[in-house]
Amino acid sequence: MARPQTKNRPSGPGECPVCGADVPPKALSCPECGADERTGWGGDDTYDGLDLPEESWQDHDDRLTRQKFSQREAGVKRVAWLVLIAFLLPLVLGLIWLVTKK
Repeated sequence: MARPQTKNRPSGPGECPVCGADVPPKALSCPECGADERTGWGGDDTYDGLDLPEESWQDHDDRLTRQKFSQREAGVKRVAWLVLIAFLLPLVLGLIWLVTKK
């Protein structure tokens, strides 16, 4: 009698690239989310544990850059005002002194 041929079942990835759950060896799908070779186990897929699109990080970096720039801009404005006051105050006081001296 001939032995029945067994299909070569694909090996699970070990960790589901979709949800991060442990996948038993030789599993056909993830026991947690149901992802399988057809619906989400690509050859190079790995689960990074964050599930955040890259755009989110780029937006975050852009916001931080704008925030740092606006803080730097506020600091420059503050210094400009202090320099202006430092020059105008002696000038005004000198004029007042000259007017009252006569």
